[in-house]
Amino acid sequence: MLLADVRTAAPRDAAAISRLLAEAIREDYGSLLGEMRVGRLVSDHCALPRIRAEIEIPGGAPAWLGWLVAADADGTVVGAVSGGVPVTSEGELYALCTTPARRRQGVGTALLAAAGELMRAHGATSQRMTLPAERAPALPFFTHHGFTALTPVRLGRVL
Repeated sequence: MLLADVRTAAPRDAAAISRLLAEAIREDYGSLLGEMRVGRLVSDHCALPRIRAEIEIPGGAPAWLGWLVAADADGTVVGAVSGGVPVTSEGELYALCTTPARRRQGVGTALLAAAGELMRAHGATSQRMTLPAERAPALPFFTHHGFTALTPVRLGRVL
């Protein structure tokens, strides 16, 4: 399958982002962190009212640049990323997820590239992110894209 579109999330995407993010957290961290910690992550980061509110925040405020989604040709959301530039010249990825069925098909790479471009447009020269665990399943993806460990759970790269 080919990726059809990476675009700014619209209010109609909120439920899909919420489901996708919760699914990715449960799949990737369920056995690693345990049910209680995963439940807290899902509760904190995937609540539909939170995602809706974040989508409706006007873009361009550097600390919050918003959500981007990757969608198939039929409009199905298959990935999402959020981020901002909370510190001068330093972009921050707050979330990046893809549907498990579409992993290793370029969806995450396309989202990471789009988020990087948006952050560069707002003055970022580097990108950072914090993973939920030291042995995060996404670590090989991020190291493949130039991220290095700043701490056991904090990664960074030059844009």
